[in-house]
Amino acid sequence: MKVIAIGADISSNDVSVSKTLISNIENNIYRIKDLGAEKVGLTNITGDDVVVSAFVEDYLIEDINNSIVDVLRDCAEDIGDLKGISKNKKEASEGISYAEAKVKNDKYPDAVILAFDTYAGENFVDDIANSAIEAASGMKNLSDISQRINDETKEIPGLGFVSNETDDPVVVATIEDMESVGAIAGAMVGAALGNKNVYLVERGTPSYVIPGSAILSVSAFLNGNIMDLAIPFNEKTRILR
Repeated sequence: MKVIAIGADISSNDVSVSKTLISNIENNIYRIKDLGAEKVGLTNITGDDVVVSAFVEDYLIEDINNSIVDVLRDCAEDIGDLKGISKNKKEASEGISYAEAKVKNDKYPDAVILAFDTYAGENFVDDIANSAIEAASGMKNLSDISQRINDETKEIPGLGFVSNETDDPVVVATIEDMESVGAIAGAMVGAALGNKNVYLVERGTPSYVIPGSAILSVSAFLNGNIMDLAIPFNEKTRILR
């Protein structure tokens, strides 16, 4: 089994996702679940990007990827990143973001999902995402984490290709022990925020930042429930006086 995440800009504007778009996606999640996804949901809403994540048996990944994209396409206010997907590698352009990580068979799946949105920060957002990946790698009770972001055309199982122009990356990590979610997610968020011009935002918050920036949302998939970790991290990192 794996956890997969697909991120896309399908909003009608550049800074937020409308309540209507959120509602439409959530009302169509059943279509993905009906195809066999163990758990599935709209995990991250970051600026004008949405991320749908799912726990899937390996043999169903291609079907579930197609189903997620079908739901995003049917709900889209603007076709946006969906038009960048191509079956022909040479014709691929800026498209959806994709990440996956393995789940250990003997562990109930928990996961952390980081999603990014850029405002003229495309030239450094991959480094931010890779900082988060490197920070979590090797940590105790980390099952797996998605591959580093590389400047190359990427093949997405069952869908085709997206080019190296694809920005707004997604990172997923699977966790063996729920009590380790905070430590691993904290390491990932801390590493990301240590880079220049990166800001943590709550799930679904419209984002207004000075261009040359990137924003970050962090969600946990716990026992099939989606939790926005930005709020507890904000409370936990307040300086006590």
